[in-house]
Amino acid sequence: MLQRMVKVQVLGPKKDLESIVDTLYQVGTIHLEDASRSHEQGGIILQKVEAKEADTIAANLSKIEGIQLVLPKKPPDLTKQTEIIQILSQKGQESILERAQEVIHELEAKTRDLITRKTDLEFTIANLSRYQTVIEKILPIEGQIPALEGFEITIILIQGEFEGILELIKEKLTRITHNQCELISAPIDEDTIATVVVFNRKYSSDVHTFLYSQNVNELRLPNEYLNRPLNEILLLNEERRVAAVKEVLEVEEELRELSLTWQDEVAVLARLLKDRHEEIKVFNKFGQTDYTFVMLGWIPRKFLDSTKKTLHERYGDSVVINELPASPEMMDEAPTFYDNPAFMKPFEYLLSAISHPKYREIDPTPIFAVFFPLFFGLIVGDIAYGFIILGIALLLKKKFGERLDWIHPLMNLMIIASFPTIIFGYIFGEFFGDFGENMGWLHPLEIMGVTWHRLDALIPMLVLSIAIGVFHIILGLSLGIINQWTKMRCTKYVCECRKHICEKAGMIIVIVSILILLGAIIQIIPEILMYPGIVMLIIALALIIYGGGVIASIEVISLISNILSYARIMAIGTSSVILALVANQFGGMMEVAIVGVIVAALIHLMNILLKMFVASLHSFRLHIVEFAPKFSEGGGKLYNPFGKGDRG
Repeated sequence: MLQRMVKVQVLGPKKDLESIVDTLYQVGTIHLEDASRSHEQGGIILQKVEAKEADTIAANLSKIEGIQLVLPKKPPDLTKQTEIIQILSQKGQESILERAQEVIHELEAKTRDLITRKTDLEFTIANLSRYQTVIEKILPIEGQIPALEGFEITIILIQGEFEGILELIKEKLTRITHNQCELISAPIDEDTIATVVVFNRKYSSDVHTFLYSQNVNELRLPNEYLNRPLNEILLLNEERRVAAVKEVLEVEEELRELSLTWQDEVAVLARLLKDRHEEIKVFNKFGQTDYTFVMLGWIPRKFLDSTKKTLHERYGDSVVINELPASPEMMDEAPTFYDNPAFMKPFEYLLSAISHPKYREIDPTPIFAVFFPLFFGLIVGDIAYGFIILGIALLLKKKFGERLDWIHPLMNLMIIASFPTIIFGYIFGEFFGDFGENMGWLHPLEIMGVTWHRLDALIPMLVLSIAIGVFHIILGLSLGIINQWTKMRCTKYVCECRKHICEKAGMIIVIVSILILLGAIIQIIPEILMYPGIVMLIIALALIIYGGGVIASIEVISLISNILSYARIMAIGTSSVILALVANQFGGMMEVAIVGVIVAALIHLMNILLKMFVASLHSFRLHIVEFAPKFSEGGGKLYNPFGKGDRG
């Protein structure tokens, strides 16, 4: 359900503003609204509150987070972190910023130098590895390279498909060096040609500028490699690479030692500064006079008394929370606060994919919590599948729930949906399809004269699916009438709401009248009731046309389509049964028993994973496409309290 909200005004002495804001941040119940614009209330002009520390805190937070990012991760010492928090809390808010600046002074330059050194070394190692790869490949053509005093060597790599460009490069280099150059080429592999360029050193700048302009891959050897045999270069290159790797390890060890000493305190400071920044950055939403500040916002009714009590205990009568009279128009802007039991939270997560309901609307979460598992269970409907889905959900939740935020609610959804799957599996007599029935373990139940074997009871399953659709759509339209009735409290919406109520009531009467007419035609109710059914249909069409115009009458066809869409429950469920039967029959055809078991198990596993996705998708679709539009306008503003606690 959605919690009742109260519009409040908080008044207090400006000298205690930061302390009061800190208290409200710890309480975490007020959804703040902007009171910062200069305006006049009762002759008092309110001015915007300036947050002087905001930029300083943001700058220091950025530096602390940068240090935290550089330090190697280690398991947090929660005891040590708690002690640090207690020490800093006793000293006050100013001490947090002061200590952060001390830590930054101690670590920023040191960590920056270490990480820069490490980056440079890693770049050097990458280059040395590249040199080694290329030199090893041009080693066979070493004998063709002339050894001349005052000459420089560079290597260019050309893709084989562009081999023709070498002639152009040679012509240009010959002109640049006045014929004092030599090019020796050899294929390195199928796709690459290495070309060693030997040229007079006095033309070095012009040669490298030209090669750069041609966008060729040039491998410039370090000066200490020049005029050395390639074998000697390889040995020197390896020595340098090993030394660089060793130095990287030394840098990493220094960073680890810093992490062991500082990471817990850095983590605490980052968290406290972030909290403080969250507090400070809302200051521009407050209004002020010379001696007083004003906050505006919303509080759930259930938290109002406790919030008042906390402020009174700390500040006495100097801080006041006034409940402001809120008109229906103002309440239309109140934030939406879901307040449902824990088992409904996964359905709130599911509903976050669409627009939140407005404050005055009915919370659809409890309805989703009933019908989503019902649809899922009807579609899958197998005892063994239900237990396996339960096991998969528990396993994924345990393994990935902490690392991936979306896994936890979705797996809780699967856990809840697995129970109706097991129950309907018992009703349908399904355990790995017909395996349980073939073994004599269970049989489909007979309810209302129907034996609920899904392949034999296709028509009853279709009727059941459509009946659920009729009920679900009528429920949605009824909720829509309630929402519109509530909305009528805003006088500007009265005419609009009356029309919507008539339209939705007309839709309900259309459904009922069609059911009466069908019942009379197939003679399951007295034929005389056909005439009241026709009258009801005429009245319904009149209401629909009054509420939504002639075009709205066409929506009757869409309404019937919405109801028929629930037939997918039967259709998708039947496909699940058929695939389970295929698994059993295909496995039974194998001559080797163990092979048959493996084949059947793989097909069943595929069916389970497929149905987990398909049943979830179509259950969600029936709610979002067919059901929710009948009553939900959406566009609600989610309750987002100022504070560190997650109340919404």
